[in-house]
Amino acid sequence: MVNKLVLEQYDIKQDEIEKELEEIIGSDSLEKIEAAFDTSIKNFDLGTILSGRILGVIGNNVILDTGYKSEGIVPLSEFDSPEEVEVGTDIEVMLESFEDDTGLIQISKRKADRIRGWEKIVNKYQEGDVVKGKVVRKIKGGLLVDVGIPIFLPASQIDIKPPGEIAEYIGSEVTCKILKIDEIQQNIIVSRRKLIEEERNKQKREFLDSVEIGQVVKGEVKNIADFGAFIDLGGIDGLLHITDMSWGRISHPSEMLAIGDEIDVKILDIDAVKDKVSLGLKQKTENPWTKVEERYPIGSKIKGQVVNIMSYGAFIKLETGIEGLVHISEMSWTRRINHPSDVVAIGDSVEAVVLNINKDKEEISLSIKQVEQNPWTNIEEKYPPGVTIKGKVRNLTNYGAFIEIDEGIDGLLHISDMSWSKKVAHPSEIIKKGEMIEVKILSVDKDKKRVSLGIKQLSDDPWKKEIPEKYHVGDIVKGKVTKMTDFGAFIDLSNGLEGLLHISEVSKEKIKKLENVISIGQELDVKIVKIEPEARKIGLSLRGIENTPEQAPESGQQEEKTDVNVTENVAEEKADDVKDEDNT
Repeated sequence: MVNKLVLEQYDIKQDEIEKELEEIIGSDSLEKIEAAFDTSIKNFDLGTILSGRILGVIGNNVILDTGYKSEGIVPLSEFDSPEEVEVGTDIEVMLESFEDDTGLIQISKRKADRIRGWEKIVNKYQEGDVVKGKVVRKIKGGLLVDVGIPIFLPASQIDIKPPGEIAEYIGSEVTCKILKIDEIQQNIIVSRRKLIEEERNKQKREFLDSVEIGQVVKGEVKNIADFGAFIDLGGIDGLLHITDMSWGRISHPSEMLAIGDEIDVKILDIDAVKDKVSLGLKQKTENPWTKVEERYPIGSKIKGQVVNIMSYGAFIKLETGIEGLVHISEMSWTRRINHPSDVVAIGDSVEAVVLNINKDKEEISLSIKQVEQNPWTNIEEKYPPGVTIKGKVRNLTNYGAFIEIDEGIDGLLHISDMSWSKKVAHPSEIIKKGEMIEVKILSVDKDKKRVSLGIKQLSDDPWKKEIPEKYHVGDIVKGKVTKMTDFGAFIDLSNGLEGLLHISEVSKEKIKKLENVISIGQELDVKIVKIEPEARKIGLSLRGIENTPEQAPESGQQEEKTDVNVTENVAEEKADDVKDEDNT
């Protein structure tokens, strides 16, 4: 046997060794020896497992004597640990090829180990058997587990739930079930998940056989969803719905539970066919609605916290599991409320009166406004007609102004009750928003919740005495044009007192367009031709007055005579209509 690695190591030439050997034993004897040796190894086939003895280590290779005419080498990396490499130790290797360029045979310890390991596994195990091994490394699609030979554990078969980073299993011992043995490809596929499922199914059956509805059991929070939490009861998961967690209001299960929490739950229902278990947490304590009437009798005052606001009202928490509704109509006696948030906010502490309890529907009706007396109850006694009071102008409209006379109570000051003599077009001519003014109570309607107010009633009606005494028919007075219509013009005489200058009283001649003769703001001397205190009217005329305007008749137009008295009556009716429209 010639170890060419040794010859190279010591710089010895093989032909010199052969020449010296031939001189010692003769050429014929050397040929006989070689022939005999060739005969002895003729049964060595590629792929055969040979027994070899370790001769030594050169570099990263282990030298073995396998009985062949030349030694074999095994890479040191094929040994699991350096302790295995000991001179004189016998190991098994597989013959991969005969002498190569180095004159050595190619052998593999790893392949021999795999073949022997495969034979051992196949002889010992069948599909369905359980094996234990150590996870050695991660490969595409799963893990390799060493059970004497590397076997494949797919990622989908590691656990009953997604395992996350499977590399965390490297170095750990796992127990698996053999799913498939492929002897041709020499592959084995195993499952850890299968064993877990079988164990859980066993525990499930044991659990379902040992428990009953109403029993309290221990469990671990396994998963949390918006609608509830799944509790691991040991072999089976039960559902703890969000509505069964607390008698009170919770928005999400995470407010009460966290994954991994160990809790005691009550079994509410068992569906043995579908293997479903319904659980309850709040059912471990008494329903707070059981004796609700005793704690919150109708008519009693309570204190609570606003926990929710809807468009129709606000929910008030009285205690855990007990909430009452304050309807929007029960929030204020006097205010017009568009939304409950105008009155309360979430988190506010409020006082309310219990109006009604529906124990079956678990509903309580509450009232905030009834904590105080209805201010309209004694409004007539507090503000009788004829009383003068002060109030704040809260709002102005086209038809009048709302005056706050008490907290939450407004009275209406109509535009027609602002002045005896002045024609008021808009309340802003008399009062301003936010101003404090003095008004008189005219009337109170408790049922309709209305109070009528007046400003002009604070003084005497000038038409009863002052105007008839100051103005007489035939008097010439000064005035200013304030408004014009198609039938005449209104003249301000003084202090808002207006008289009507009918178009027929402007000139002896027929006037087609009044604006061609007079204009708004123009000052005129006018004659009083009529005074009617009952109707509150003064008729005026420009005819016979020096400043009477003249209008030349248009070409082709013939002057027509008109019955003045009839025309005046029609004009006065129209003037009354204009005033009525302004006062509505």
